[in-house]
Amino acid sequence: MASADPTVVDPARTGPLPRAARQETILRGAGRAFARAGYAATSMEDIAAASGITKLIVYRHFAGKEELYRAVLQQVFDRLAEEFVVGYSKGEGGVGARSLLTVAREDPDGFQLLWRHAAREPQFADYARELRERSVDASRALLAGQVQPDLYEWAAHTLVDELVVAVLNWLEFGDPARDEEFVGLATAAARAGTRAWVKG
Repeated sequence: MASADPTVVDPARTGPLPRAARQETILRGAGRAFARAGYAATSMEDIAAASGITKLIVYRHFAGKEELYRAVLQQVFDRLAEEFVVGYSKGEGGVGARSLLTVAREDPDGFQLLWRHAAREPQFADYARELRERSVDASRALLAGQVQPDLYEWAAHTLVDELVVAVLNWLEFGDPARDEEFVGLATAAARAGTRAWVKG
């Protein structure tokens, strides 16, 4: 029976993977390699090894490791935006915490790369800040009209930071079987904070 994870290569499969599936495999491998060693210490050979393919195949899909690093960050951010929009349109409770945790479970290395490591890499700090600012835009939309005007900008940034840190810590210390409980706890904490900011 084939693996349900599309990034795991089935040894019984013959022939090359489709291009999109191969790129996904490379991005997951790159995320693992970068999260483990950092940008400067990671080579294309390391990425190829983490992806289970040759360096030549990596180069057929990506020009170099800078392009790969940015692609990993962008893929994680795009998935976050997708999950947020879907959850928001359905009126789901805890859409922020749920969206973050869903993507973090799908790609923990890429998630940590985006939210924990990229800002410390000189080549990617500005790019990471730009992606974070887009998340703050979503937070601004959620908080519009709910908090005092003089606290609005602070609250929008703080809400993003608190949810992201909560998810990063849950990845490290939490039980995946209790993910739904985590979403409830994180959402309750965010709502309590918002109420406090309204009262001022």
